[in-house]
Amino acid sequence: MATIALEGARFYAYHGFYEEEQILGCEYIVDVFVEADVDAAAEEDDLFATVNYETLYLICQVEMRKPSQLIETVGQRIMTRISDMFPNIFGAKLCIRKMNPPLGGRVGSSSITFANGVFDLFQEG
Repeated sequence: MATIALEGARFYAYHGFYEEEQILGCEYIVDVFVEADVDAAAEEDDLFATVNYETLYLICQVEMRKPSQLIETVGQRIMTRISDMFPNIFGAKLCIRKMNPPLGGRVGSSSITFANGVFDLFQEG
């Protein structure tokens, strides 16, 4: 088993509750981790037998382009698409960071993290 990661994917998107966020947009950073059995892919040197991180990026890119009021909504869409595209994974973890959120003060980022399977946030240990 191995963790396949896509870290620091940057997108400019128009998510937010407030009208100015939807008009001006801002930068988002997305991290995705997928736990999968890569033995067959490694033995056969076969990209199609593993989780292709280019596909992970494209899933994130497509979903980040769809404006939503909440990054929770975007995150849920990404997690669903990953599970649908790679049904044999053991789990996925996703973090979406909204850079410099408009909160009236200096804030580096706000974020939401989703996890399922082996990455379940509420798992003991």
